[in-house]
Amino acid sequence: MIRAGSHVSTRQGYRKAAEYAVSIGGSAFQYFPKNPRTLELKAFNRTDAAKCAEWCRLHGISSIAHGPYPVNPASEGEAARRMTLCTLNDLDIAEACGSIGVIVHFGHGKGKDPLQGYRNIIQWINSVTEHWHGEALILLENQAGDHGPMGTAPEELVQIRSLVQQPDKVGFCLDTCHLFASGEWKHGEWSSFAERARRIGFWDHVRAVHLNDSRYPSGSRKDRHAAIAEGWIGREGFLDVFATPELFDVPFVLETPASMDGTHRDQLTLVKQLSGEAFK
Repeated sequence: MIRAGSHVSTRQGYRKAAEYAVSIGGSAFQYFPKNPRTLELKAFNRTDAAKCAEWCRLHGISSIAHGPYPVNPASEGEAARRMTLCTLNDLDIAEACGSIGVIVHFGHGKGKDPLQGYRNIIQWINSVTEHWHGEALILLENQAGDHGPMGTAPEELVQIRSLVQQPDKVGFCLDTCHLFASGEWKHGEWSSFAERARRIGFWDHVRAVHLNDSRYPSGSRKDRHAAIAEGWIGREGFLDVFATPELFDVPFVLETPASMDGTHRDQLTLVKQLSGEAFK
C-alpha cells in the first residue's frame, strides 16, 4: 500500500505533530512550518524540530512542509525579496524537521506580459537556491486555474525546472484536485495524463501528492476540495492514481475536509483500502 497521511497542526510542536499524524493512521504528514497567512519569519525551536526528524526516521514517516499562501513566485521587486527570505526560513525549518521539502504554489503573473510572470518565477527560484545549501527541496505545486491558466500544465513545471540554475533543488507536488479542476485531467482519462507526464519526464521529479477529491467537475477551474471518493474524481479515479507505478514510493497527503470525528482517520482507512485494491 501507499504512504499516506494528512495535513496536521503544529500547535503543540513539530514532534507532537508527527506523533498525531501516526495516531490517526498516517505514515506521512504535511504541516505549516509557521503562520500560513503572512510572510513573517519564525525563530523556531530547533531542539523540537530535531526530535521530529529523529522520530520520523525511527518510524519510517515522511513529511512535507507547506509554505505560506502569500508566497507568489511570479512576483517581483520588494515583494519577491520578502518571499525569498520567507521560503528560505521555511526550508530551514523543513530541513531541521527532516522533511522532503517545502511546497510552493507555482504562482500567477499580474502584468500584461504573461511571459514576464514565468521569468519572475525562474528568477525567484534562482534567488532562493543561491542561498540554500540544504537537502530540503522547493516543491512546485500545479494550480487549479482559478487565478488563470498559469501553472496548470505539467509541461510548465518541467520547463521551469529545466531553466533554473540549480534544478536539483526543485521537485514537484501534484495536487489531484487542482489537476482535475484545471481540466488537465479529464474524467476517466487518467491513463492519458499519466502517459503524457511520462513522456515529458514529469514523474521523475514528483516528490509528493496532495490527495484531494474535487467538489466540481473537470475544467471548472474551481479549487474546492472534497473528501476522498465523495467528489467528481471518485473511487475509480483514485484507483487509477494509486495504480500509477511512478507514485508507489511517493507520499500522499490529504488536504480534504475532516470527517465527523474531526480527523482524517476514516479517509486514511479508505485510502489504504483503495490503494490495496489498486495493487491487486
